Amino acid sequence: MIVDFHTHTFPDKIAQKSIFHLSNIGHILPHRVGTLDGLKESMAVCGIDYSVVLPVATSPKQEHTINGISAALNGKDHLFFAGAIHPDCEDVPGTLDFIKQSGLFGIKLHPDYQGVYFDDPRYIRIMAEAASRGLYILTHAGMDIAYRNDIHCTPDMILRVLHELEGLIDDKLILAHLGGFALEDEVLQKLCGKPVWMDTAAVIHMRPAKCRAIIEKHGPEKVLFGSDSPWENQRDFAERLIGFGFSDDDTQRMLWQNAQTILGTNTL
Repeated sequence: MIVDFHTHTFPDKIAQKSIFHLSNIGHILPHRVGTLDGLKESMAVCGIDYSVVLPVATSPKQEHTINGISAALNGKDHLFFAGAIHPDCEDVPGTLDFIKQSGLFGIKLHPDYQGVYFDDPRYIRIMAEAASRGLYILTHAGMDIAYRNDIHCTPDMILRVLHELEGLIDDKLILAHLGGFALEDEVLQKLCGKPVWMDTAAVIHMRPAKCRAIIEKHGPEKVLFGSDSPWENQRDFAERLIGFGFSDDDTQRMLWQNAQTILGTNTL
């Protein structure tokens, strides 16, 4: 079984415009169209059993609509969704309560797209309240290709948050891109072994030796397979992770068992 824990979709009406805009500012081309149907087609072609969709609210006004759609679609067609919350949310407890009551596993933060550094007090409050409800927090970590000169989530920021929320956020924080896109050396030095999860989205084909070293040092039992579809090929990423040569048990943990722990033992 394979669970892709890091995918994105866009509403049909804005998918083409959104993909075109992100492609231009990031100088990348998507592997597939970024719609929900496009993700389902990718899963069928690539042999992916389940995907986790990670919506981002770039404005507080988007939260209600995004979370309503995510709640309605969650658990259907082998898709699971995170909730969305913006750092300027006007009702943090109410929004998180809705996400929890809707059965969504957690929230997605994107410091770059939301214009907030990861250790900002607004984020710390949201993460504390989310963790207290048993929700997971998945954040973009490291450089974003659209904001290369201003990294909004560095290993040092992550360490400050872990210290500030010690005992509350432990094992509830999921760091995308193996803890820090383009910051592999810092991740190896500062984050491996900390009480966090990491996903493999977008990075394991860039500096594979470093990525394998991060997984080995951090522990496969705390790593989730993710591709970053539609930007990456889901099958190619799964094959690259399998090709790292970890034991069958460790590979199965990363491909789906760790995801099952987070999503719930009865979901897959």
